[in-house]
Amino acid sequence: MANFQSILDCIGNTPLVRLAHIGARLPMPILGKCEFLNPGGSVKDRIARAIIDDAESQGSLKPGMTLVEATAGNTGLGLALIAAIRGYRLACVMPEKMSVDKRRALAAVGAEIIITPNAPLDSPDNFRNVARRLAADRGWFLTDQFGNPANARIHETTTGPEILQQCGGIGAFVCGVGTGGTITGVGRFLKRHVPGVRIIMADPIGSRLAHLLDPTHPDLDAAYQVEGVGGSQVPAVCDLSVVDSAERISDEESFAMTGRLLREEGLLVGGSSGTAVVAALRAGASGKISGPIVALLADSWDRYYATPWFGQE
Repeated sequence: MANFQSILDCIGNTPLVRLAHIGARLPMPILGKCEFLNPGGSVKDRIARAIIDDAESQGSLKPGMTLVEATAGNTGLGLALIAAIRGYRLACVMPEKMSVDKRRALAAVGAEIIITPNAPLDSPDNFRNVARRLAADRGWFLTDQFGNPANARIHETTTGPEILQQCGGIGAFVCGVGTGGTITGVGRFLKRHVPGVRIIMADPIGSRLAHLLDPTHPDLDAAYQVEGVGGSQVPAVCDLSVVDSAERISDEESFAMTGRLLREEGLLVGGSSGTAVVAALRAGASGKISGPIVALLADSWDRYYATPWFGQE
């Protein structure tokens, strides 16, 4: 067993697991990239470390400063790991729709939590605008996951290479878009190295991102319950040119699939993982994919215990 200098050395190199029951009848294997096994419980650990490493190397982040981020919760937890080990303070700005479990977890690790209304991006009350304003007014360091190029870069240099090494060949990669860093970075890497690979966005019904990628999808901007993916505008860090298609997934489909992942595969994941797997199954059933299909399992179930969908059959 390896000895690590800190828990930060355990970020990345997550396993790839075949969904043997859920994908049993499909011609191509469906594989889950288990990002929920990162130490902070989500894929966002990767970008949290990358953003802080980048800022420290440039000298823009000094010891003792306060970090501020607009987060659905997962990036905040990743940043909390770095803040604890490297001596920063952390403020997390969250829209009120995010689960109580995420708020409690962030409070437990010492973050200041600022809750905003579920406001659109053009509103001053939107959580991203509030975080930006706090950084300007209080001299806090805005980690800016939605616009920081270190976000996509870490997925291009770590997550993408890991996936290709683990499965040898790949037919498609499927994930949701929160900041867009994962689909952008992984997509760029795979497009360079795997001819014909398909990059597929799993988008909640209610999000506009599928329409912005492909105008044949409805232009719908409405409420939905899946957390951390979808939106009304394309984030700055997201490069939709690497995305080939989108699948629109309802809350009901997402949460039902999350339950199946828990009960049939033993994968302790959250709602957006269900969204990605539903889209992966559609791709597998289409007959158009020639190779394994990898779905991103973005975060852990432990931040959703108090949500209405948790534990439903």
